[in-house]
Amino acid sequence: MKNWQFFLMMMTAVIVWGCAFPLITIGLKELSFINLTIMRFLVVCVVFILLIILKFNWFSKLHKKDIIPIFFLGFLGVIVYHFGLNYGQQNNVSPGAASLIIATIPVLILILASIFLKEKITRVKFLGIIFALFGVVIISLWGKENTSLEIEYIVAALAVFLAAIMAAIYTIVGKKMLNRYNGISLTAYALLLGSLGLIPFVSGSLISEVGSLSFNGWFAVFFLGIFSTVIGYGIWYIALKIKNASEISIYLYAVPVIATLVSYFVLHDKITMFFILGGAFVFLGLLLVNKRTKKLIKES
Repeated sequence: MKNWQFFLMMMTAVIVWGCAFPLITIGLKELSFINLTIMRFLVVCVVFILLIILKFNWFSKLHKKDIIPIFFLGFLGVIVYHFGLNYGQQNNVSPGAASLIIATIPVLILILASIFLKEKITRVKFLGIIFALFGVVIISLWGKENTSLEIEYIVAALAVFLAAIMAAIYTIVGKKMLNRYNGISLTAYALLLGSLGLIPFVSGSLISEVGSLSFNGWFAVFFLGIFSTVIGYGIWYIALKIKNASEISIYLYAVPVIATLVSYFVLHDKITMFFILGGAFVFLGLLLVNKRTKKLIKES
């Protein structure tokens, strides 16, 4: 895959993930954080089951010895991640504060990748992450008018940080398992098996809330399931099969840029000139890491 094709693939994931944050806000107006997660992954399961039936040759064989590890990979790395993020947003962790907490994911991936995957932290890679992180801080603090860093309940903030830790672990453990599976297979198996862990959380409130869902609520559920999860997570593991975890993690810093833009158009949030400055730092960091990656490809 050429470098520009890889870049476009990753930006597709960034866009659908960036759209997820305002759509989660919309979904949480009509569904509890648990029921939004259940409905999102119900859509995901239906899509992947259909793909396995219709496009069986796309998928690697699931080994029996991997069933339990993949279940935990999916449940902890994806389901718990969304529980933590949705819980935080529903319990008064402001978008600015949540963005800053989630921005720790690439740093956590960088640290874990250097320890468990023996990935080398180059000077250019580190500089790129610092530039991008600085951009996210600017966007989170001053990118929108009336931005606040309110955290009413410390438990909610800890839930969001737990989500960040789980996302990093999902990436590192997934990288190791991609030796036996292709990207789309591991994504499908992790999400299908991990979703089984949602069964104990199904309650009567799910039926009542779903029964009164508006068009906007349904749109949020289907977009989050199909685009932000099936496509977004599928791309993530496909990319992880191609490049190092620490290299692709920096793309996550572009998510707040897209999320802020989508919030501007969908939720009518007002943005400031600092958003442009922060976005410039984020994309400078991306360019630095991509330039380094392109050089390594040419040398090899």
